Amino acid sequence: MRLLIYLALIYLAYRVIKSRLTPGGSARKTGHHGAAGEIDDTMIKDPVCGVYLSKKDGVHLKWKGEDLSFCSETCRDQFLANKAEGGGRER
Repeated sequence: MRLLIYLALIYLAYRVIKSRLTPGGSARKTGHHGAAGEIDDTMIKDPVCGVYLSKKDGVHLKWKGEDLSFCSETCRDQFLANKAEGGGRER
């Protein structure tokens, strides 16, 4: 009977150590937005400099009902300056 208790304790200790050493805690975790392998973000193109970036990491601006994302505040400010001048130039 003692042997079974010792084996159960060893197994539990093994599971705790394994979960602590595995990145993210558990190998079964699927992320915060759904099933395994599902992409939870999209890549978009900065309208000023043309750099592709993750939409969730961009600097956001709502312009005339359209949601725009920029790679930096500098690109956002340049976009606003171009629109304020009336020069709808975009590279």
